[in-house]
Amino acid sequence: MAEAKLATEDRPRLVCHACGYIHYINPKLVCGTLPVQGGSVWLLRRGIEPRLGYWSYPAGFQEWDESSEEAALRETREEIGCEVRIDSLFGVYSSAGAPVVNIVYLASLLPSSCAPSTTPEAIEVGAFAPHDLPWDELAFPSTRAVLLDWVRRCGKDGSLR
Repeated sequence: MAEAKLATEDRPRLVCHACGYIHYINPKLVCGTLPVQGGSVWLLRRGIEPRLGYWSYPAGFQEWDESSEEAALRETREEIGCEVRIDSLFGVYSSAGAPVVNIVYLASLLPSSCAPSTTPEAIEVGAFAPHDLPWDELAFPSTRAVLLDWVRRCGKDGSLR
């Protein structure tokens, strides 16, 4: 493949000159939840790379055979060991040149589910009120952006406005 500028597009693309296949470099989808309970959000301290030991909300890559909602629910279950209900879309976060687009849902812990706990992907879990977030130990710029939005939208009691 060589880089070529297609007549119908304004940017160079990787194109196979033999067959005409165009290789698009697109970001992957990361889907996650903000599990909120009693005015606090549940976060996990990552037990795997990248950013081992840093805090994030439960999230991960969407598989081809699942919806973004299904991916967010699966990742939450895998990372903090409990079931949640998606309440609403919280936001979509992206940055030019970043390899991912983050889709984040606001979620509630299901009453029938066990409490969040450590898993192979989380060495610690914790519920944080808006004024107690571990700002200096967040895993990714997107983690910071999502949590800043959550704090901006919260009332003093942690409930969303």
